[in-house]
Order: sequence, then C-alpha cells, then structure tokens
Amino acid sequence: MAVTEKKRRMSYSKMRGLVSFFTAVIKSKKAGFSGFVHKLMSNHQLCQQVKPSDFDYLKVIGKGSFGKVLLARHRNSNEYYAVKVLQKQAILRKREQRHVMVERSVLLKGLQHPFLVGLHFSFQTSNTLYFVLDFVNGGELFYHLQREGAFTEARATFYSAEMASALGYLHSLNIVYRDLKPENILLDAAGHVVLTDFGLCKEGVVMGGTMQTFCGTPEYLAPEVLLGHAYSRAVDWWGLGCVLYEMLYGLPPFYSRSKAVMFRNILHAPLRLKSGVSQSSHSLLQGLLERDCTKRLGGSNDLEELQSQPFFKSINWNDLVARKIRPPFIPKVTGPCDVQYFDREFTVMPVPASLGLVDRCQKGITNEAFSGFSYTPPPEFKASDSLNVP
Repeated sequence: MAVTEKKRRMSYSKMRGLVSFFTAVIKSKKAGFSGFVHKLMSNHQLCQQVKPSDFDYLKVIGKGSFGKVLLARHRNSNEYYAVKVLQKQAILRKREQRHVMVERSVLLKGLQHPFLVGLHFSFQTSNTLYFVLDFVNGGELFYHLQREGAFTEARATFYSAEMASALGYLHSLNIVYRDLKPENILLDAAGHVVLTDFGLCKEGVVMGGTMQTFCGTPEYLAPEVLLGHAYSRAVDWWGLGCVLYEMLYGLPPFYSRSKAVMFRNILHAPLRLKSGVSQSSHSLLQGLLERDCTKRLGGSNDLEELQSQPFFKSINWNDLVARKIRPPFIPKVTGPCDVQYFDREFTVMPVPASLGLVDRCQKGITNEAFSGFSYTPPPEFKASDSLNVP
C-alpha cells in the first residue's frame, strides 16, 4: 500500500512538473507558437478549401512568363472565372516571388473599386499558384486599338476618366501602379474599363514618397524612371498621358522601333500634338506628359487636379464610379464564356490536362516562399458583391 501511494505521489509530481514546463515553454515562445498555429491553419485551409479540381478549365485566354490564364467554370456554382496559373519554380528562378505576393495583396485591397479586377480566391499546390479572378471578356484595350487604329475623343475621354479613377483609388491606398499600358486595360462585357496585372505595384508610398526600382514597359516609361532618379506616384499620370495619346493618335507619344531612339525621344524629343483633336486634349496631354515630375499634372493633388481639367468637363465623377455613364462602345459578347475578343494565339492552345488532377497538399520547400498566399473570403462576403456594381 505504501509503495502504491508513493508511486502515485511521484506520478502526480512528475505530471505537475511537465505541465509547468510546457506552460513556461508556451509563454516564452508565444509568438513562435502563434506562428505555428497560423501555419497549421493555413495548411489545413489549403487542403480543405478551394482546390484545382473545383473548376472545369475551358480555354486558354492568356500566357505569360510564369504560366497561363484560363477561362474556368466553378463546378458547384457554375460561375465563370479567369484563373491565373503560375509555376512556382519559374517564379523562384527569376526571384519574382515578392511581385506575386504584392499582386495578391493589391488584388484584395482593390475589391471596392469597379474599375479594378477582383480576386475571388487564391490557393496553391506544392508546385503551382492559382489566382481566381473576375472573367473580363470584352477584350484588351490593345486589341481594340489595333483593330480600330485610334478612338474618337469622346471614347478616349470616357476610358481615360475610368482609368484615372482607378489610379486615384490605388493612390488613396498608398499604392502606385507603375505599369499602365493598353495590354493591362480590359473592357468588361458592359464596356467599362478594368485594370489588371498588379505585379509591378508598389505599396506603402505615401503622398510625397518616392521609389527607386527601375520597372515598367519601355514605351510608357516616365523620364525620371529612365534616368534612374527617385520617382513618385506621378509616374502613373505620365502613364495615363501615354495611353491617352495612343488612344487619340494610334501610337505611344515617343514611339520608335529602336529602343535607344525611343528612350532618347522620351527624354528629349518635343511632344508632337497633331490637329484633329480639341485644345483641351492638347492641354491635358501637355500636363500629363510634363518631363519635370514636380510640375506634372497630378503631381501635387493627384486625381483632383485631373478632375478639374476642361477635357473632363463632360464627366460626372460620381456617376462614373457608380457606372451610371453609358460606355461609348459595348462589346458584342454572346454570353459569360464568349472568348471572341481574346487572341486566337491563346484560345487555340490545348488546356493542360493535369490542371484539375493535382490536389494533394504536399509540404515542399517552395511553399515557404509563398506563405500567406492562399485566400478564401469569409462566408458572409463574396467578392462579386463589391464588383458587380449596377
């Protein structure tokens, strides 16, 4: 009996000691433990929530350095989406994981604006990243410009106003877009502008803040970027000036087939404003394409400076954001899966057969580089609630 009681006392004492030990460990490693729990929950969500086989992949609608964009239908909801499928190894090889994570962050912040593409889900397998986005099937602005050569001034006014509104919204969130060009500007089925591709965005740029990274597309680079100077959010207004010029005249303002010549033009050539458009458009272009970024239109009071320009006198900005202004051109799409405005170079590509097959959640070294990538909206919120503005 005495031996039994002694054993019990020893067991109880040891148990208390173990409890005290683990309590101390948890207290001293609280932050690390929280991180572990967060990672555990993320992995659980990755395996249990959205996965590749939830979708039927119907058509390839785009292709980039790291993967493809596909038209897909969600099997349960029958909703159509554009699914951007990116290969992790290709991203890591070019050290572009930071840009991918920035794109995911900006997509989430842009849900409240009607002229920014919306993110519905993001998820990953051991080798692949998936962005599930709005399917916007009215075609790239680039496609329509190529087909028509140039737009009427009224049409260019409407598109540039919607672009300016989207850029102003991003700036209000301290985000600089940095890659405005016709290929990144889509039209939806109703004819409204939708900006996409946020990989070159820079977050955390307050009014008066600057950046240094050399990035963008050659035809639309601002002079201060080309010179390697620190630059501000005014680079986006230069980009808008370039796109507006192209809409009115058919080519970017300083275009040349030779990049060296084009860069010299951007830095030194006079801005050629041809006849056939209004004086107010000339005035706006001169303000946006001002080489001195401290004097550039939008450089001080951002969107407000543009809104007061005579070029935009026909625009009611509240009605614009509410999508109450009828677009000057409405794409003739026949339904939610119509891909007629996408380049046949992509739509004739075979859909990769393996896309919906690999669901298994595998622990891999590449997953650490994309920690926090996966996103599923809470049950009470759907991205479409914010995006489908009447």
